Amino acid sequence: MYKRQTIFSPSFGNRPSYLVGRGSVISTFISGLEQEPGNRDRAMLMLGQRGSGKTVLLWELADRARKLGFVVATPTVASEDMLERIVEKIQEAGEPYANKHRLPKLAGGSLSVFGFSAGLEFTRDVQETKSFQFKLTQLARKLTEQGHGILILIDELQANSPEIRQLVTAYQELVGEGLNVALVMAGLPGAVSATLNDRVLTFLNRARKVTLEPLSVGDVDAYYQRAFEELDLDIPGNLRLDAARATQGSPYMLQLIGYNIANRCQAGEHVTPEQVDGAIEASKADFENDVCETTLAALSDQDVAFLAAMTDDEDGVSRISDVAERMSVTPDYAQKYRRRLIDAGVIEQARRGYVRFAVPYMADYLRSQL
Repeated sequence: MYKRQTIFSPSFGNRPSYLVGRGSVISTFISGLEQEPGNRDRAMLMLGQRGSGKTVLLWELADRARKLGFVVATPTVASEDMLERIVEKIQEAGEPYANKHRLPKLAGGSLSVFGFSAGLEFTRDVQETKSFQFKLTQLARKLTEQGHGILILIDELQANSPEIRQLVTAYQELVGEGLNVALVMAGLPGAVSATLNDRVLTFLNRARKVTLEPLSVGDVDAYYQRAFEELDLDIPGNLRLDAARATQGSPYMLQLIGYNIANRCQAGEHVTPEQVDGAIEASKADFENDVCETTLAALSDQDVAFLAAMTDDEDGVSRISDVAERMSVTPDYAQKYRRRLIDAGVIEQARRGYVRFAVPYMADYLRSQL
């Protein structure tokens, strides 16, 4: 059972043993860390829908950066206490390096240099009176001098966040000073777009923008083949391909389906169509509850009405004018909700004048509820 759970980890934020289809994102960022401070690939914005694996990818980048000697402020959710938590995480993660360069002792304690009392701990005066920007700058200077970089990871990026403004402003100044720092922020498309459009944060437009696209069927199938062989499960290629297609490119569905198949079978067993079908149905139910229902709960009644109007199109692509007619509103009025839903990561533009669902199984879930 433990082996199954390490290969397939179907919970938000849990880390599977192998990441599928994200190798290029990882290699691009790591290449940036290996370059001089200020390299464009050291600042990355990741756009992804719910269940696209943003959090898992952030943790993977954290592990890779540590191996290069970076002090990592592990993924911090954008919130009111975010800045304080970042400073605390850098101090905690950097303490082993700071201890190698302890300050000389005086009769009354440690010599205070640049506001530090010992290691990466600030003096009481600095801790109580100085700004986040001052503290982050001192930490970056000290660690850069000792040959270590700082990587800051932000999850669930929020639009129009004053804390994000402070962080990015501070980061820009650190880069200007040539300090060894890097920053990755991940969020829904609308939150990232709003952050980029913030006039105060134009610096971010030079950062690397990465959209976490749906996984390819081929990548998922190859992963399933490797995983099921490791679990000693004999699954025919056609059934494995059915399972891969049923993920609809969602990393979360990949984990759910893989886990549910493995949970229905014993090592050495020949997997049957009934077992695969049952695993897919159980996974769809979990996905609809965890992703679809949660997504809809955050939307307005009119947002949901727009989505409901889209479900009449069986081919998955809806014309905005048709949606407006079904809602009994003008096309201009419908456009307002189109924009809101794109920003929320629920739908995406298919082509000019047309949209489609961006969340797998959302249309099916809505039809079942209606």
